[in-house]
Amino acid sequence: MKVVIVGGVAGGATAAARIRRLDENAQIIIFERTGYISYANCGLPYYIGGVITDKTELTLQTPQSFKSRFNVEVKVLHEVTDVYPDEHKVRVKNLLTGETFTESYDKLLLAPGAKPIMPEMKGLDTENVFTLRTVEDTFKIKNYIDENKPQSVVIAGGGFIGLETAENLRESGLDVTIVQSGSQLMKPFDGEIAAYIHAEARKNGLNLVFNNAVSGFEKHGGKVKVLLKSGQLTADFAIFAIGVTPESSLAKAAGLELGAKGAIAVNDRMQTSAQDIYAVGDAVQVKHFVTGGNAVISLAGPANRQGRIAADNICGIGSRYTGSQGSSVLKVFNLTAACTGINEGEAKRAGINYEKIILSQTDHASYYPGAKNMVVKLLFERGSYRILGGQIAGYSGVDKRIDVLATAIRGGITAVQLKDLDLAYAPPYASAKDPLNVAGYIADNIANGTLKQFYSEDIQNLQRDKVTLLDARTAAEYANGHIQGFINIPVDDLRSKMGELDKNKPVYVICQSGLRSYVACRMLAGCGYDCYNIAGGYGHYYAVTNEKCLTEKATPCGIDK
Repeated sequence: MKVVIVGGVAGGATAAARIRRLDENAQIIIFERTGYISYANCGLPYYIGGVITDKTELTLQTPQSFKSRFNVEVKVLHEVTDVYPDEHKVRVKNLLTGETFTESYDKLLLAPGAKPIMPEMKGLDTENVFTLRTVEDTFKIKNYIDENKPQSVVIAGGGFIGLETAENLRESGLDVTIVQSGSQLMKPFDGEIAAYIHAEARKNGLNLVFNNAVSGFEKHGGKVKVLLKSGQLTADFAIFAIGVTPESSLAKAAGLELGAKGAIAVNDRMQTSAQDIYAVGDAVQVKHFVTGGNAVISLAGPANRQGRIAADNICGIGSRYTGSQGSSVLKVFNLTAACTGINEGEAKRAGINYEKIILSQTDHASYYPGAKNMVVKLLFERGSYRILGGQIAGYSGVDKRIDVLATAIRGGITAVQLKDLDLAYAPPYASAKDPLNVAGYIADNIANGTLKQFYSEDIQNLQRDKVTLLDARTAAEYANGHIQGFINIPVDDLRSKMGELDKNKPVYVICQSGLRSYVACRMLAGCGYDCYNIAGGYGHYYAVTNEKCLTEKATPCGIDK
């Protein structure tokens, strides 16, 4: 059996190694148009910032080591230009010599990845304007920085690559501005969790420009002028990283079926519409594990799993890909943000009737030194309590909690069943009631009717003359900052002062995290009041509202000081 693989990064290299482990006699050839294989895209910003100092650490394998260990022929700087499905051949161009030739195959695997989105605009070819996708791109940026010692940079795009690069360059001492066309960084997150990312970015000196977009570039002496839809910026250099799109031109030209966003359509065996042609990685359309709909999810983990599954099927093992759910984690200076499943926007677009839980809790036992706040947002389907997605922002332990949620989604564990998870506990690492257990308790309280919630975004729409707004924090906390219209009765004084409240009006209660207000609601409900508890607490409301004011430059914020 002769297998030709187009692309030698995550999915392609994984497939090649797996095929060799399953079939010692197969002939395997990888064509990679860059000069490197099996490299870590996600590590590229950290080389630019000097966190990774040895460039060889970016590549997990070289053509020589791959040949030595797996007996796979790797041809770098070779671009496959055409695929001929009926003839079982591909045309290849040697990018060093310009020579072209054809190569036959029994099985073909397409793993071309994704390419940067590059709209038509003026000045993209300016010498100090860069993109960041390949190892070569990384070296160009790093060499420019080392040789020119720039002081400022504008980054177009606030996704994973844009934000990680911004952090690394800021840590290197540069003045860094991110320009984002929308109202938030990191679109996989809902705005209220992205607010924590924004706050951490601003705290560490990143300049954030929202609701604007780069429309072009101009050389300006030794600098670059970044043209915006509204205004302009000047910096020593710029990085264009507004996102990626599936690299499916080969498949399209070969007549293969395409799907969402022009990605290559595959079945759960990673087979394309053409016999003996498979496809994996950022170039393919997959099923979303949560919604069941078609999706394009450009992440290394799914690409590696798809490579293994394609290899299994090429070698006669009937493996199936069960879908992607977009589990990801991001370091933003000292903050960690992570998500899995779908967010609110995706739930709405999918027509799913959902409910959400927001809780603020310390990452480990509060009495153990160093405890810091963690915000957890959990989405679940009304009625079934099927977990749809989760988002977490905090300073420690975020990654392990998101992995638990990702596993819960895969295993069909409901939001209520999170309360039953037997999770490891010691004061330096967690609380006896882990944040995910607490999320389960909250879901259980909703299910059995002992909790009714309201959210930060509901506050501005409450009819103030028809409800009672109650702040259950201490008088000192209230004096330090509160929401306009909320009266202050500390929870420990509530029983003695409950008669001051109108029993005919629903009571909306807040506290700092949502715990004391829940206790207050139980007191009130036990005495015949219709009570609603804030999700996430005043701390979450303040963080989200303050960031919204900064982003939209709107005042007042609705917070009394």
